[in-house]
Amino acid sequence: MSLSQTEESQTHWFLMGMRGLFSLPAMILMVSFIGFSAFALESGVSREEAMFMTAIVWALPAKLILIGMMSSGANLLACFLAVCLSSIRMMPMVASLVPEMRGRRTPTWLLLFLSHFVAITAWVYAMGNLKTVPREGRVAFFAGFSLTLVAINTLLVGLCYGLVSTFPPLVAATLFFLTPVYFVASIWATAQHSVVKVAFIIGIVSGPLLALVAPGFDILIAGLGGGTLAYLLDRHVIRARRGKRVEA
Repeated sequence: MSLSQTEESQTHWFLMGMRGLFSLPAMILMVSFIGFSAFALESGVSREEAMFMTAIVWALPAKLILIGMMSSGANLLACFLAVCLSSIRMMPMVASLVPEMRGRRTPTWLLLFLSHFVAITAWVYAMGNLKTVPREGRVAFFAGFSLTLVAINTLLVGLCYGLVSTFPPLVAATLFFLTPVYFVASIWATAQHSVVKVAFIIGIVSGPLLALVAPGFDILIAGLGGGTLAYLLDRHVIRARRGKRVEA
């Protein structure tokens, strides 16, 4: 394949990725960012700061944590650590997505750059659609989707800042709440391994209970403890039963 043909192919898959902007995951996220602009306004964050957060921090929960820490008067180091800890959850997503995108000639710096744009929406959409894209076009496809999504949401936050203040509080809250509802449904639907579904069920059940028993440490305990328990159950119970069925 000539250089011009390669560039044409990459452009094609970049544009195909941009079309993902009209997918259900992207639209729900855009609606949620409208709700985020309302939250930023009520918290005293300026339009420019909210747009900067959208582009640089990107993941919506991390921005909420950052604004919450700022509103409580926390110092810069505490804000930095809180956002970093909340973003550690993206590491398994990056680890599972990068091998699906990597080609024989894909530069490492490009994968590192695109890893910034890996959040739940991008991960769910990519994992569900990359299988239909030839490997040489997957980086361009993901770049087209993720870069466009970040750019559009940054513009949305700037345009809707102040406008959402005219919405009833219930409407703004509903717009914001659409994202976690969709994430829950998407993670379950895209789970390819039984251990993921087991961990999901344990988290859904234990999360609210731990919030009452150990507030402040509930997510940490549910994540580490629930994930470990899910791994043990999947390895020693579910897989063992499957093995017995195969032998039978």
